[in-house]
Amino acid sequence: MRFPVRVFTVEEVERAREIIERGYRHRLRVKGSLEFKRKVKEALKLVETAEYYNFLRTYIRLIVEIGGFSQLRESEVTIWANLYTIADPVDAASFFVQKAYQMKEYIEGKLYYGGEAEKRAVKQRIEFLKELKERSKSKDVKRECEEHIKRWSEITYP
Repeated sequence: MRFPVRVFTVEEVERAREIIERGYRHRLRVKGSLEFKRKVKEALKLVETAEYYNFLRTYIRLIVEIGGFSQLRESEVTIWANLYTIADPVDAASFFVQKAYQMKEYIEGKLYYGGEAEKRAVKQRIEFLKELKERSKSKDVKRECEEHIKRWSEITYP
């Protein structure tokens, strides 16, 4: 059984869930300018450092450069990202993990957007940042993680 081209209908979501439960992982691809690819690669190295790469490629198959708003495209199993979103590799890595978590909830049939879902996704982003801070050997990365943890922890949702 192959992973669906798109994940939109109930049948496609169920098939995606079954395949993932059997251990399927995407071969994560990146599309965009050379600058975009270079920045995404930096962020993906941090995802690997935190040991979240397999999680990311379980739920995301493609990261694409766009000129508009960065977002998860659930039906495409894709993250759309602009250059501003990936300018800071630590923030970009945590953004990718947050979107992968939202995709996981989508595949599992949970409400993956809105107030409570956003709180859960931000919590996962913070957990990733803590793990990256713990595993990284770079003082600069550790400092960046601490700053982002503080910033994301201060965000409150109604």
